Amino acid sequence: MRQTPVPRHWRRRGKPAAFECLRKQGGCLGLTLIELVVIVAIVMTLVLIGIPAYDKYRENTRIAQAVIDIRTIEHDILIHEGYAGKLPDGLGEVGKEYARDPWGNTYRYFNVTSGQGNGVRRFDKLAAALNTDFDLYSVGRDGKTDASLSNRDSLDDIVRGRNGDYVGLATNY
Repeated sequence: MRQTPVPRHWRRRGKPAAFECLRKQGGCLGLTLIELVVIVAIVMTLVLIGIPAYDKYRENTRIAQAVIDIRTIEHDILIHEGYAGKLPDGLGEVGKEYARDPWGNTYRYFNVTSGQGNGVRRFDKLAAALNTDFDLYSVGRDGKTDASLSNRDSLDDIVRGRNGDYVGLATNY
């Protein structure tokens, strides 16, 4: 096998060939300080755009998980009502007393007919009751809530409304 001859300017002693200036091709290989600053600025801009988008994605995922959890607990409550003939007085009766939402808070339940549960009766922005059977909700990201959905503390709650026809963010109700 025949080897190609090494160009003469690569044979110089001293600096390795990778750092040699290739004068015939128009300059040295490598990046200047300004080019490095521009690259870092571009990368930082992409990171600053990406972090809020990722946080919003994670928050939407938590909201979706809370909706699924509320639907599951609602199903368990309705199954209990079918067997026992009445709604449970607390989530402990359906084995969900310690169920936690994606933010680490316990789910809240209020039996409208008996007035029992670890939650409160919820009302929409027009002061009408959300449900006639039971209220089931998550206090959301901030961990704060109020009986009225118009209160600032309730805006991030995940609520069950219209006797199960709606489960989602209180701001969208």
